[in-house]
Amino acid sequence: MGSKRTARRRFLKEGAALAGLAVGVPSASGQTLGSVRAERPTDLTVARSLMAYGERARFVKTSRFVYEDAWDLHTDPNGKDAHTVLDQQLGIITPAPLHYIQSHGNPPPDIDPTQHRLMIHGMVDRPLVFTMDELMRFPAVSRIHYIECIGNAPNPRAKTLEAMHGMISCSEWNGVLLSVLLKEAGVRSGASWIMAEGADATKHGKSVPMGKVMQDVLVAYGQNGEPVRPHQGYPLRLVVPGFEGKYHVKWLRGIKVVDQPYMTYWEQSSYIKGENHQGAYSPAQGPKSVITFPSAGQRLPSRGFYTVKGFAWSGGGAVRRVEVSTDGGRTWNDAHLPEQPLRIALTRFEFPWTWNGGEAVLQSRCTDDVGRVQPSAADHARFWGSHKAPHGNPIQPWRVTNEGHVLNAL
Repeated sequence: MGSKRTARRRFLKEGAALAGLAVGVPSASGQTLGSVRAERPTDLTVARSLMAYGERARFVKTSRFVYEDAWDLHTDPNGKDAHTVLDQQLGIITPAPLHYIQSHGNPPPDIDPTQHRLMIHGMVDRPLVFTMDELMRFPAVSRIHYIECIGNAPNPRAKTLEAMHGMISCSEWNGVLLSVLLKEAGVRSGASWIMAEGADATKHGKSVPMGKVMQDVLVAYGQNGEPVRPHQGYPLRLVVPGFEGKYHVKWLRGIKVVDQPYMTYWEQSSYIKGENHQGAYSPAQGPKSVITFPSAGQRLPSRGFYTVKGFAWSGGGAVRRVEVSTDGGRTWNDAHLPEQPLRIALTRFEFPWTWNGGEAVLQSRCTDDVGRVQPSAADHARFWGSHKAPHGNPIQPWRVTNEGHVLNAL
């Protein structure tokens, strides 16, 4: 019994000491135990700010890559492009502050959401004008989808992963289906397209076929659990799942229901050359994948075992299969997909590889759930010929040198 009482006294004594540590009671020396934990910041304003919104750890330095020669059409640094650094993205969701920016040189307009309006007009029975509050009264949906710029493609002159493949990001978008709003307005017979227009400096606009609009197009006001950010179209943007980034009109202010596509400024200046209309109004983007590790600009420190990692996606549905080659495409093996692929979203893949210290060429190939296979560079060029290709989805090869440096193998 005596030993039990001694053990119990020791337990109570040590428990009291731990309790004192937690609340910061004075010690025998007069100092406060646990003072580091209990110490209050001297700047209460900073402390309250961090509690109100928070910030990442000071050791995390991930940021978008901004090119000095990026488009700056309006001499405003806020109009430049910025690329997502895919090799530092954890999981399929891109944090909103790291989502790529391609605004055609337009800085984000400063829009007061209480004053913003979305007008639906044209070939409708009842032209409507919605405030943001009215839009948010409709049933909301949340969808995880990627958005990819038409310029996101392999390039023989580029030297890094982000230079070629950094204009793609994946988010959870929250908003109201455009089909719901159009049903409120009443689409007239013969209407087969919409023309969406933004409130930016050049009034970027894009025509979308009605079949796609009524399927899954989203008028989004939320991104990853918070309002869409200014560079992503605050307070309202269009999300057209699987279509090129130019369709996802930002700072959305108008939807005109029409019976044919419109030739907008950007269509005529950038997307249609001469009499060539091929790809101007292209269908969903094809299957695509890219290895993010190891990739150009990185280095393998030593020979041995590595896990090859990357992302795959398709504008036509979900990823069904990803294959990896470590010998320049002579042989292929199935990669592992850690999660169930989502429709029109980034999908992670992994592949175990032991590097023997010699030269190797790594590449990946995606097949989607409708059976389309990511093309080689030769097949891609053969299909599109001399036309401007709307889908930059040829296979991207990386060359690993004997020293472990990883280079663009195009």
